[in-house]
Amino acid sequence: MGWKTRYPIDRQPSLEEIAAAVATPLWGKFLIHLEETYRVTPKVEYSKCAMAPGWNVKYKKSGKALCTLYPVEGSFSCMVVIGDKKQNEAELLLPSLDPYVQQLYQNTKSGMGGRWLMVDVTTPAILASLERLIALRQS
Repeated sequence: MGWKTRYPIDRQPSLEEIAAAVATPLWGKFLIHLEETYRVTPKVEYSKCAMAPGWNVKYKKSGKALCTLYPVEGSFSCMVVIGDKKQNEAELLLPSLDPYVQQLYQNTKSGMGGRWLMVDVTTPAILASLERLIALRQS
């Protein structure tokens, strides 16, 4: 049974159920990083967005989005927006990021106030790059 079938709009998963479905240690590591670094708590919400409908986990700081996590069976993605004002700094940071994240950034066009990156978090190096991009958003 797939993620969207198991958790339709009327069946909100708990954070524990999400972690079990995602089934990667990168999930827990990332949540701990976000919560300890930014003193934020997760909010599980249902999105009807055409790009990624279903349950997701949002992190906000001072009313502004840090990132949104999209769980699926066996993995997860993270959307982070690099605003127009931060793009020059992001481009200076790029050479130190994972090659996948570099390519994703370069292939994502700027629009609606920034680059909307949907990062598939599959390795510790990608996770570290994502953490650096979120830190850039907060700087």
